[in-house]
Amino acid sequence: MSISIEWAKVDLKQVPRIVSREVPGPQSREMHGRAAKIMKGYSGQVKLFPVVFEKGHGCTLTDVDGNTYLDFSSGIYVTTLGHCHPKVTEAVQKAAGQLMNAHDFTTPIKLALLEKLRDIMPGDLNGVQLYDSGTTAVEAALRVCRAATGKFELLSCYGDFHGKSGHSVSLARMNKVNGPGRTQGFYMMPRPNTYRPLFKKADGSCDTDAYISFFTEFITEATTNQIAAIVLEPIQGWAGSIFPPDDFFPKLRKWCDDRGILLVADEVLTGMGRTGKFLAMEHWGVVPDVVTLGKGFGNGFPVTAMVVREPYADSVEKISASTSYGGNPMACAAALASIKAIEEEGLLENAQRLEDYFVGRLAKMKAEHPLVGDVRCKGCLMGVELVKDRGTKEPFDAAGKMVYQEAFRRGLAWIPAGHILRMSPPIVMDVDVAAKCMDIIDEALWVTEKHFGYTQTTATEGVSA
Repeated sequence: MSISIEWAKVDLKQVPRIVSREVPGPQSREMHGRAAKIMKGYSGQVKLFPVVFEKGHGCTLTDVDGNTYLDFSSGIYVTTLGHCHPKVTEAVQKAAGQLMNAHDFTTPIKLALLEKLRDIMPGDLNGVQLYDSGTTAVEAALRVCRAATGKFELLSCYGDFHGKSGHSVSLARMNKVNGPGRTQGFYMMPRPNTYRPLFKKADGSCDTDAYISFFTEFITEATTNQIAAIVLEPIQGWAGSIFPPDDFFPKLRKWCDDRGILLVADEVLTGMGRTGKFLAMEHWGVVPDVVTLGKGFGNGFPVTAMVVREPYADSVEKISASTSYGGNPMACAAALASIKAIEEEGLLENAQRLEDYFVGRLAKMKAEHPLVGDVRCKGCLMGVELVKDRGTKEPFDAAGKMVYQEAFRRGLAWIPAGHILRMSPPIVMDVDVAAKCMDIIDEALWVTEKHFGYTQTTATEGVSA
């Protein structure tokens, strides 16, 4: 299929373009300061770089001071097709002029979306309910699994993130403000991390079989063996773009089938072409029992979905599944237009083309920079892990903060995560623009290494001076 991304072309003679004496510029600082007196709970990326964006187009963002940045985050994995994709914009505008909400009644645009979603899902994933946030879709998935199995316990894994409401929070790391503890019946287990494996083979590599064996022992020793489902991100986002070994999900699928445990793939972050496939799970040939979609599903419009395999689809009827805003005509129009744009513009192929470039460039980055301990990439989802020393793998949070800020000052809008740099460019990006983004990160790394006293020109040893 030919790739059609002309509308998102970037003139690298004009972008990035920093015109204010300092960034964030004076208008950004003034407006953010006013807003921060009222709005509380800003994300870490805003606190580190409180810029005020005014508009976006394709792979660029422009702030109120006239500075234009290259977008290497897709609005935290959301605008997968770039800002203001013309097909999505037109579809939402048209829907907003016809009908804004009809609760869960069928509308023509909803029917078209449901049928299209059924057609692109792998296997027999064909039972759909629509929502307006990722955490709502995840919560619905948990209820479906309990209704389908008659069991009540739920498993999740260290480092995964599934949302910010009650049960979604209980699937992830807890903190003291979330209450007295995890909701009863929720349990967490380690999952394979090839760079930091908990269970290792004799050669030091990740031992996937040992993780699966631990899962079996864990449910025997720590639960009542009434496990309805295990919920995982195919690739961990919040934890820092952590990729599983290729044999993990096939083995986990068999493990679940042998025990009557449903497998839930939270694809809110990884779905809709982010990794070069509609679903990241397709990379491993595994069909989950339940999938959640979001973020790029509506390319910025708040629309999410829960999709259930045929044997369990009727269980959706048991959980009072409908919502006030889920599946409204504007949301359905945004999601349908996003899917069509991916198909019609060859964007899965473009994400794969970008992966080919990024893999080589990241390998070069690791070879040249002593701060870089590990690099990871699939499609347009990447992670770079910064460490104080290659041997100890000690995380270097201060370096991560500095690299993030230095790159942002040079015109790259992206995502911090402590010592891990997270990258998720729009899948409409061209390779020459991707190269410019990586050049900026390279420069930020050199500046940071100099600041912290790294004097090597290569990273063969990776030990600071």
